[in-house]
Amino acid sequence: AEAEALVHGVAIEEVHFHEVGAVDSIVDIVGTAICLDYLGVVEMYAAPLPLGSGFVETAHGRLPVPAPATAELLKGLTVHAECGPGERVTPTGAAILAVLATTCAPRPAITLTKSGSGAGSKDFNDCPNILRVFLGTSEAAAGSEDVLEVSCNLDDVTPEVIGYTQELLLESGALDVWLVSVQMKKGRPGVLLTFLCAPRDLERLAALVMAETGTLGVRYAQQRRIVQSRRVEQRSTQFGPLRFKVGEYGEKPEYEDCRRIARERGIPCRDVMQQLLRKEKP
Repeated sequence: AEAEALVHGVAIEEVHFHEVGAVDSIVDIVGTAICLDYLGVVEMYAAPLPLGSGFVETAHGRLPVPAPATAELLKGLTVHAECGPGERVTPTGAAILAVLATTCAPRPAITLTKSGSGAGSKDFNDCPNILRVFLGTSEAAAGSEDVLEVSCNLDDVTPEVIGYTQELLLESGALDVWLVSVQMKKGRPGVLLTFLCAPRDLERLAALVMAETGTLGVRYAQQRRIVQSRRVEQRSTQFGPLRFKVGEYGEKPEYEDCRRIARERGIPCRDVMQQLLRKEKP
């Protein structure tokens, strides 16, 4: 509905479904949800998706492939153009993957337990119209996850722009950002900008870095990290309601809340944090 509203330029309440309102689309969506719940799937990954080409007949007439709403739904997913003409990803399929899946290559390592396949009714000349699904258990340790470490060398960007880019990355979903001074070729001083992100955010955040710094590219490598299970709790304190980040092996007050209190009361931020931590100890 959000994608249709955007491409039509109307409010979401005014969207009228055509093809995706048909019974087969409802069966696809509900059936997928039932299947994933029945199988106990907790993570879903998809290979890069074929864009397709040519045209498709719709209630709005002939549209280019991928149709505008499908293209909107594919934003943030990895796609490729290594296929012939025809609609290769439907709006329903794109919506399911956009909500539930991470597109990645190569596929994550699993211990394979089952596989299945289903054929569509349309035939393509370049490849079989078959969806294959693999079910398995992750080789990763409990509490671990895949992240990407993305970096670039900067030697012609002002410190202010680099600092601004660091702030934007954190605001846009980067898991961490750090800067290291480096000595580059021809003796030029430079900065190594590095950030961590989820695989699904790679292209969006890389584009942000290139737009803000002018760098011609970034490099990345897949890493695996082990994380504590953690939660955020709202607590009453001597400074009023504040959030605490609580992990398996400790807890601490949220920095942003401590910073706000320090500014409001004109006291050092470290004093706020120390007082809160002393009070929380048994």
